[in-house]
Amino acid sequence: MEIEKVSIIGLGALGILFGDLIFQKISSDLTIIADQKRIEKYKTEGVFCNQKRCDFNYLSPEDETVIADLIIFCVKINGLKEAIQAVEKHVGPNTIFISLLNGITSETIIGEHFGEKNLVWSVAQGMDTVKVENQLHYTNPGIICFGNRNSDEPSSTVKRVKNFFDKVGIAYQIDNQMERKIWSKFMLNVGINQVVSVFGENFGSVQKMGELRDLMIAAMAEVIPLAQKEGIDLNQADINYWLGVVDALDAKGKPSMRQDVEARRPSEVELFSGTVIQLGKKYGIVTPVNEMLYNKIKKVESSY
Repeated sequence: MEIEKVSIIGLGALGILFGDLIFQKISSDLTIIADQKRIEKYKTEGVFCNQKRCDFNYLSPEDETVIADLIIFCVKINGLKEAIQAVEKHVGPNTIFISLLNGITSETIIGEHFGEKNLVWSVAQGMDTVKVENQLHYTNPGIICFGNRNSDEPSSTVKRVKNFFDKVGIAYQIDNQMERKIWSKFMLNVGINQVVSVFGENFGSVQKMGELRDLMIAAMAEVIPLAQKEGIDLNQADINYWLGVVDALDAKGKPSMRQDVEARRPSEVELFSGTVIQLGKKYGIVTPVNEMLYNKIKKVESSY
C-alpha cells in the first residue's frame, strides 16, 4: 500500500520545510491541519519558504476529510496532546504516524493514544532553518532519520515511508534502533540549543574551538550517564558524531531555542535541561552544567 494522502500538523520550521518539499510533488494530496484562526492568518499573510509562497491546502480539526496514509507531527511538545485530538478525523487503521518533535517523549505519547503498530520513530537532523514570523529560510534541508524502535529488520511500515520519501525527494537515513537515536539527538539539543540560546548568536558560536564549544560538550556529556541508567548506551562516540553534524551547519543558522528567545517566546528549556535535572535527581547524578543553563534561560524568559 503506497502512501498518497499526507496530513501535517504544525507549521513551524519543520512543518514548512517538509510541507513544501511534499507539496511540490503531491500538492493536491497534502493537507495542513490547523485551527480556523491560524488558517485565516496563513491565507491572509501567507507562508513562505525561501521567499516562495506556499499555497497549502488547509483544514480545521472539525472539517470532514479523507483518511491520511501518513500524519506528520511538527508541533511543540506542549501542543502535542491538542494536536493528537486535532488529527482524529484523518486517522484510519493503516495511517502511519511520524513525530519530528524534540525530546524523548513524543513517540510514547502518540503511541499511547493511537497504538504503536503504525508508529515510525524518527528525528530530523542537519537542517539550518531560520524562521522569522511567516518566513522560513534554509540552505540545508537536512534529513529525517527513521525506523523501528528497537528491531534490526525494517518493518513493512518503515518500507512504506522509505518509498514515499524516495517519491517526494526527502533525504533520509534508516536506523532500526531509533530509541537510541532519539536519545542521542536529545543529547545534542541539550548542548547546542541551550548554549547558543544563552551565550551565542548562531551555530558559528559553537563551531570554533573555545569556551562555548566546551560548554556545549559538557552539557551533552551530562546526558550520557542518565541515558545509561535508562538502558540507552550512549557514549563519547555519539558526541563526536554530533560535533561533525554541528560543524557542517551554516554558521549563520540558529537552533530553534535561540529563535524562540529572540522572538520572546517560551522556550523548550523544560524539555532539555529540565528533563536532565529531573533524571539527575531520580538517579542521584549531579548535573551542574544543565542546572546553570536552566537557571540562565529561565532568567532570560522572566525578562520578556
